[in-house]
Amino acid sequence: MLKKICLIAALAFAGSAFAQDATCMANATEKKLAGAAKNSFLKKCEKDAAASCEITSKEKKLAGAAKASFTKKCIKDTVGS
Repeated sequence: MLKKICLIAALAFAGSAFAQDATCMANATEKKLAGAAKNSFLKKCEKDAAASCEITSKEKKLAGAAKASFTKKCIKDTVGS
């Protein structure tokens, strides 16, 4: 459930038309990206995920270690690494 919330938030802020359950890595593979294009895409996707996970943590009113743990897991789940 938490993963889906993060993904939905990431998709809303990324402005991309990705599938809800897809990760950044899966999207890169689906788009058949390789080399520098893939690296650039993954970097942007991770940055967007971090922003959306940060917003989600604020909405949940998390702070301290709970916020750091949530954000780290949210980004990891979204990026797919």
